[in-house]
Amino acid sequence: MARRIATGAAFGGGGIGLLAGAAVGVVLAEVALAKRTVGGGGGAPQVPNADGLYGTAFADGTPPLRLGMLGDSTAAGQGVRRAGQTPAALLASGLAAVAERMVTLRNVALPGARSDDLERQVSLLLADTDRTPDVCVIMIGANDVTTRMAPTTSVRYLSTAVRRLRTAGAEVVVGTCPDLGTIEPVYQPLRWLARRVSRQLAAAQTIVVVEQGGRTVSLGHLLGPEFEANPRELFGPDNYHPSAEGYATAAMAVLPTLCASLGLWPESDHPDASRNEDILPVAKAASAAAAQAGTEVTGARAPWALLKYRRRRRLPSPVEPAPNGSHTTP
Repeated sequence: MARRIATGAAFGGGGIGLLAGAAVGVVLAEVALAKRTVGGGGGAPQVPNADGLYGTAFADGTPPLRLGMLGDSTAAGQGVRRAGQTPAALLASGLAAVAERMVTLRNVALPGARSDDLERQVSLLLADTDRTPDVCVIMIGANDVTTRMAPTTSVRYLSTAVRRLRTAGAEVVVGTCPDLGTIEPVYQPLRWLARRVSRQLAAAQTIVVVEQGGRTVSLGHLLGPEFEANPRELFGPDNYHPSAEGYATAAMAVLPTLCASLGLWPESDHPDASRNEDILPVAKAASAAAAQAGTEVTGARAPWALLKYRRRRRLPSPVEPAPNGSHTTP
């Protein structure tokens, strides 16, 4: 199914039905119930602005690395109140610590965005040719599922965004569609259907991203069994967006791939058989990654891809904007 979605996106196919028609009535009733429950917890009213300079302790005259963040509310950091708690700030701090180099962050993600907003976001990042990002992280897909955007259309927009960024010279890491079946107020059978559709979209995203020269990390149930085991701690007050601890868990899983894309991660890019890593056809690698959170997929020699489980490294302590607007990494 993921390959069919990706192929349909490449050749202009229409939407591919993912749900049986007989289940529509039950699903619509479950959706109505979920909408009354999710989002009612009074999360942070505004997304904190985490743009700025990180790792000033490493200032040595070397120009800072430029990190761009794109996507939806998860990429923006909806649900937390401090800039240092957003995934973009955590990734910028972690990248600075690993590279021992300053990092300039620009986050153009928008809460509520679907994949069709990526065109605007990419244009914002590439408007100044003197500030083209060295690497970009994209987190997108959840709103495509909840608004029933055709999956072929969704991945077509993502493929175009990755291609534009890669053509401009940026490395690209995509956190694929999270598993919406982990949202606690969502009940069966909607939970099962949401999980199925989310994973199919995530696998299709992986295929098109790898084909455009990017890397993906499966967000799955937002990167770790911690979310299912501790939903009260790792989901925010609205029961939908991650809490500060949840974002830290997600960022810790994305950081190794982010650093590896720039040649900064010490682990080998060869498969480790002891950890069930392998080189597989890209569609099989995408399907395997969608089923296991935190899995990286990167291109090998077409049509093969490397399936990898990178060891996580604990992030530096969250940092906050200094009075002058810069950020420091402890």
